[in-house]
Amino acid sequence: MTFSMMPIIGGALIGLSATILLMFNGKVAGISGIFNGVLTGDALHWKAPFVAGLLISGLIAVFMGENLGLEQAFTNTVPRNLVVTALAGLLVGFGTRIGNGCTSGHGICGLGRASKRSFAATMAFMMTGAIAAYVTQNIILALVS
Repeated sequence: MTFSMMPIIGGALIGLSATILLMFNGKVAGISGIFNGVLTGDALHWKAPFVAGLLISGLIAVFMGENLGLEQAFTNTVPRNLVVTALAGLLVGFGTRIGNGCTSGHGICGLGRASKRSFAATMAFMMTGAIAAYVTQNIILALVS
């Protein structure tokens, strides 16, 4: 399998899993909401295995990447401060609560259901991410170097 096919297959599997969760549980696969449910003890019979599956599949991807010669896909080339990274993660968590959902809930499930609110949220996520990546890579790192 070529490297260019992997994102297509991965995207199809994500879409399939979100569809199955919606069809059989009536739940949207919004990862931030599911993770919050694990932390609060809500519906652990399906939320905890869902989160565990996300973590395990990430480990499998790293292992398979090494075996397929794709180590660079999982290499962090830019040094990151652990405290800043943790703070950024917390801010993302607060943002998902304020925005009533995360990129998976809005971007995958909401767009699939043709939600206007999810379309607006996804465009905001994408623009903010692009701006943040540009500023980080081209301005902040240039000042630090």
